[in-house]
Amino acid sequence: MALKHAVLAALLGGEYSGYQLAKGFDIGVANFWHALPQQLYTELAKLEKDGLVAGREVVQESRPNKRVFRVTDAGLAELEAFAAAVCKPSVIRDNLLVKVQAADGIDTAPVIEQLEERAAAAEAKIELLDAFLRQMRGEADEEEFLLRGRGVGGYLTALRGRAFEQGHRDWCLRAAAVLKERRKARAER
Repeated sequence: MALKHAVLAALLGGEYSGYQLAKGFDIGVANFWHALPQQLYTELAKLEKDGLVAGREVVQESRPNKRVFRVTDAGLAELEAFAAAVCKPSVIRDNLLVKVQAADGIDTAPVIEQLEERAAAAEAKIELLDAFLRQMRGEADEEEFLLRGRGVGGYLTALRGRAFEQGHRDWCLRAAAVLKERRKARAER
């Protein structure tokens, strides 16, 4: 997947400035695609040049003017072509997993610490995603929102992000507990 597809998908909800797009990436899109704000601004310029988004300047009285962008028909066609293309399953590439794999031959104290840090970070992300999901669905319960709500794609990807973070947290905590028990058992010998 190219960054352009993630940007086009994020812009489907309406017109957004680069700043608004970056904020949306922080919570919603970051579950499946990471991009720095500067990368987003660069990508918006490319997409506009290619006719996949249209930008316009918004005059603001108390702030500097800003540019907002929306997806064009060509951008929508690009997203449809991307959606129709077969994609490969994702794979995990994580240095922490390599460290855990090496647990039988190394001092695991720093690995345990890193696992616990990752679990805490995942927990914080779960809380952010839960708040984001509540905000998206408003007064509707989840099933009603999924059936009739606006922005179901973003909601579903946030659900996937939450499930990923929950699984990651749970695995990190279990791996840390196992490694602690093994250290304890080794020390008692």
